[in-house]
Amino acid sequence: MESADAILVADVGKSRCRVELRQGDQVLGSADQQGFPGLGMDNGARFAFELLADTAAMLPGGLPAGSLRGIGAAVAGVEASAANSHELAVLLSGRFKVPAAVLSDATAAQLGALNGAPGTVLIVGTGAVAFRFDDDGTLHRADGWGPLLGDLGSGRWIGQQGLQAALQAHDGGPATSLLVAAAALAGSPAQLPAWLAESANPARTMARFTPAVLREAEAGDAVARGILDEACSLLGNTVSLASGDTKQVALLGGVVKSEFFAGLLHNTLASAGIEVVAALGDGMDGAALAANRRGLLQERYIHRDGTV
Repeated sequence: MESADAILVADVGKSRCRVELRQGDQVLGSADQQGFPGLGMDNGARFAFELLADTAAMLPGGLPAGSLRGIGAAVAGVEASAANSHELAVLLSGRFKVPAAVLSDATAAQLGALNGAPGTVLIVGTGAVAFRFDDDGTLHRADGWGPLLGDLGSGRWIGQQGLQAALQAHDGGPATSLLVAAAALAGSPAQLPAWLAESANPARTMARFTPAVLREAEAGDAVARGILDEACSLLGNTVSLASGDTKQVALLGGVVKSEFFAGLLHNTLASAGIEVVAALGDGMDGAALAANRRGLLQERYIHRDGTV
């Protein structure tokens, strides 16, 4: 492929790894595959590097010969290890022979949603986190603490609550249509624990049950609706903690792409006096901005390879 001034943009998340070749606002090619647990894991930098490079090799037509200008990579788990983040930037720069910028998926989402301006973003995907950057670049964060200690109201949380509700119904608890949907995953409700234990990424596996919870709630299932109402309450609290006195937030992430859930969340936030503003872009746009521009408000949270 031939292209002048192209950049490679990546979103290396826990659910998916997406790569795009961009020239200005034009996407010249894209590829994606399964994601990874996060940069904080052992050998996380090498794992993320190989995954990104492998995904880039899947681009239709390949990479441009000699004209790649830079790389911007939004990666899950950047905040867990500055050393791994810097190592990844060095690996990417060495492999592709261009400057590389590595930043957290949440920072990239905030960058993209507000085009580099200060403000608050709530990301609701497999995990859940709210980020706010002030005018001076100070970061305020709420949640994003992973499936064991946080990510309240996230896709993982909703899916897990749905599976637990299904098993409670199986035991004689409140009836819910989630029981049939959950049993279909493993053949029977009794097999669900073993089915989940066999997963290489239980958080992502539980998050995959979220669409069923959304579907059943919209169809009128009271148990499923209760789960979503609680998720919205938890997410509203996360936004309140991060946004401070700004009282505005942009929403991103796979879960809020559901119009039904987004409507519930909008109502919850409005009742707390928080206005939802339109997102101008997403994490891929934020990674592209980091690749194209230095001296950003969020610069101290971007790991660069050191080249100018």
